[in-house]
Amino acid sequence: MKINARDSAKPAPRLPRWRSWALLSILLGCFTVLTGRAVYLQGLNHDFYQAKGEARYQRSMEIAAMRGVIVDRNNSLLAISTPVESVAASPADIDITREQSRRLARLLQIKEAELARKLEDRNREFVYLKRQLPPEQAAKIVELNIPGVFLRREFRRAYPAGEELAHVIGLTNIDGKGQEALELALEQKLRGKPGFRRVIRDRKGRIVEDVESIRAPQHGERITLTIDAKLQHLANRELKKALALHRAKAGGIVVLDAQTGEVLAMANLPTYDPNDRGQIDPQRKRNRAVTDLFEPGSTLKPFTVAAALEAGTAAPGTVIQTGAGQLTIGKHTISDTQPAGALTVAQVVQKSSNVGTAKLALQLPSASMWNLFNAVGFGIAPDIGFPGAVAGRLRAHESWRPIEQATMSYGHGVSVSLLQLARAYTIFASDGELKPATLIRDDGAAAQAAQSTQSQRVLSPRTAQAVRQMLEMAVAPGGTGPKAQVAGYRVAGKTGTAHKVEGRGYAAKRYISSFVGFAPVSNPRLIVAVMIDEPGAGQHYGGLVAAPVFSEVIGDALRMMGVAPDAPVERITLPTAPLIREEV
Repeated sequence: MKINARDSAKPAPRLPRWRSWALLSILLGCFTVLTGRAVYLQGLNHDFYQAKGEARYQRSMEIAAMRGVIVDRNNSLLAISTPVESVAASPADIDITREQSRRLARLLQIKEAELARKLEDRNREFVYLKRQLPPEQAAKIVELNIPGVFLRREFRRAYPAGEELAHVIGLTNIDGKGQEALELALEQKLRGKPGFRRVIRDRKGRIVEDVESIRAPQHGERITLTIDAKLQHLANRELKKALALHRAKAGGIVVLDAQTGEVLAMANLPTYDPNDRGQIDPQRKRNRAVTDLFEPGSTLKPFTVAAALEAGTAAPGTVIQTGAGQLTIGKHTISDTQPAGALTVAQVVQKSSNVGTAKLALQLPSASMWNLFNAVGFGIAPDIGFPGAVAGRLRAHESWRPIEQATMSYGHGVSVSLLQLARAYTIFASDGELKPATLIRDDGAAAQAAQSTQSQRVLSPRTAQAVRQMLEMAVAPGGTGPKAQVAGYRVAGKTGTAHKVEGRGYAAKRYISSFVGFAPVSNPRLIVAVMIDEPGAGQHYGGLVAAPVFSEVIGDALRMMGVAPDAPVERITLPTAPLIREEV
């Protein structure tokens, strides 16, 4: 085929100009859109997307505040928070294999199905897998190297005194919030405020950098109690012995500083271990010394006698004719366990005569007797800062019938707590001043001045000293409480035995045995109140059941405190005749 040279020299055809402009316009449009998008993202909406980006690797972590410690008056630790590790996860970041899931569930001691349930919500950023693990167990979980699973530092409450102070200190829940006793009452002071910090985490949830501290944690306050841990141990030990010996249902003991009213020991049985956060019987959580009421029986007689002395209707040597040991008022008869004939007022207390006490009460206007009972705190909840502290029962005197005034004079128809009863006896140990019962110690000058102003003059010193002598007679031979005596110390106190209230009447064979006293008589330092609930080993009189507990506790306590003896060491003269029983 022959090719024409002219044809081969012709130029190639050119594209139309409009197509070039169209292509250029498309390119310029795309560039404009991209530029606008960049301006929008990096300029107009920068903060939003910056926050979104940071949220993928930055977190605000809570810094737990340490709960305040609780110490006794000698700075012995009673409640302290120790650091522990809890295992947490971020379901949004979790990346776990089936084998890792199986091993993690085994280390956490939970079922795989429960673990899967906790991790199923991928929108959540935080969930606990297991709280407060031992360090060695937490270390094994870290070794699994699972993205999105991490440890969180927490604090676990520990109670070195264990069950001995459980009713005073109380306990917290797993979140560190107070649930009982002072842990609950002082929650605002103890708990502190958590802090926050911003951190950077890697894809496995591990913290790789601290960015900044947003707020430092504020740790809880340090609380100092008036409790003496050594005296508490002593009181708890002797109470436990008494309950075992007499096969009693329950019991309580309160030890007060006679000069200040401070609570040095407060023990209750049965009790519980606050370090064991398993299921605890609610009945064991009750601080019976503060929340439970009982009829004080004969331990109330000294107050009736004091009212009579203050009113001038009787003197310590005034003779009261008790006759054959019976007094009939209307359709009711009051009895003594044994006839005593003529007794002085001092002997009425010493021998615990119901008839003699009732006759003294009936010579008084009901208002006089009520005023003294009310002045020492009966019928008024003690302001001790303890949850559940009860007021007791003291009816208005306007409604008293003669028989009610008579029975109230020896502790029936009146209900008190053991703390109220112990505090009331401060008027006999301190020449007539009622001391405020306190559990929280503050050594500041202002606090001490406030405490001194809270003391109330209830009796004249003369009356208080006269009753003190009668209470010393009550623990001597011829009285109802010689088993309360202590070698080397003069002691004073009063026994009490009362039938337990049952329905609208009284149980025939269920009793409350009690004793309240103080020592040394020459300069009272300690007041001890003991209550034994339903002794069941054949003895139920306060002089036999409660008085020996008083003797052991106050004797060892005074020697522990280094209080000088005020009587010969051999000065204990137990009666050779059968013990005089207080009236029930």
